[in-house]
Amino acid sequence: MRPTLHPRLLNGRTGDPGVFVEALHLSETVLLDCGDLSSLSVRHLLRVGLLAVSHAHMDHWAGFDRLLRPLIGREKRLLVVGPEDFAARVHHRLGAYTWNLAHRIPADLVIEVTEVVRGPALPRARFRLHHRFAREDLPPLPATPDGTVLELGPLRLRAAVLDHGTPCLGFALEEGAHLNVWRTRLQERGLPTGPWLAGLKAAVAAGLPDEHPIRVFARPSEAPLAPARPLGELRDLIVASPGQRLAYMTDFADLPANRAAAIHLARGADTLFIEAPFAAEDAEIALDRRHLTTRAAGEIAAAAGARRIEPFHFSPRYAGQEERLLAEVAAAAGKGRVLGGEASGRE
Repeated sequence: MRPTLHPRLLNGRTGDPGVFVEALHLSETVLLDCGDLSSLSVRHLLRVGLLAVSHAHMDHWAGFDRLLRPLIGREKRLLVVGPEDFAARVHHRLGAYTWNLAHRIPADLVIEVTEVVRGPALPRARFRLHHRFAREDLPPLPATPDGTVLELGPLRLRAAVLDHGTPCLGFALEEGAHLNVWRTRLQERGLPTGPWLAGLKAAVAAGLPDEHPIRVFARPSEAPLAPARPLGELRDLIVASPGQRLAYMTDFADLPANRAAAIHLARGADTLFIEAPFAAEDAEIALDRRHLTTRAAGEIAAAAGARRIEPFHFSPRYAGQEERLLAEVAAAAGKGRVLGGEASGRE
């Protein structure tokens, strides 16, 4: 099956953390962290529909202005997710500029911020270019047991609060289940391929009852007079398989609570982007800086059952030792894990 999610680590394993995610058949993209965005063209930046920021340390947040600049003058709704009090940080960044001419710009840019906090509700705020980016508080979202924050088309974003000496978010980006047609069964029953199959998939996805009528036709022109069959007779033509899942976690201390939250969030990830700033032998330094070691990153990946591991955020103190750090992650992750790959490239 052709993969739906195509993530790219923006700045290699040693530069500012950040992953750009394109999804098949989805015009908008997802940006995880917002540090150095120089590898993204204006064309890429204009497609960002969801920005998820782990925390406001400079290497994760300094690129916001580069993202903002090409969006001015475009009719756009940008969803932003960040940790506690992040709406205030967005407001401060927007307030650094003068917007007295904003009313002359025909297109309105709307930025909606959701804060992921520990508690029963997630605070939200909106900022509109045509209102000179004045803050508008929105009704909070109820927190969910699985950490779901919001959806972008077929994609769902989940988040967990980790401890980096400041709240730092880990993210999981997931697509819904794949619904595919069982072609051999279609042929066995003498049923045609055609646009009616999209309606069948939609009915199955919506969980409609067995008596719901499905018109069977090969060409759109045949639809009005096409015979209808009950969904219950056709449901077994559709096979569901789990959608793709990727997780992104950076900047958190190797503490039991953090490990538990990270493993839960990354459970079953097809690709896990996980920081590994320090070598295994430097565990004391890592704990003091509230970061992971290569060993901790590999152990978390193994416990979560991640299929592919993309370690990143290597400390510059290990310049020229990337292979050593990768080997330490691989050793801790154990057999059955794929380490690295094309997702770590820089365009």
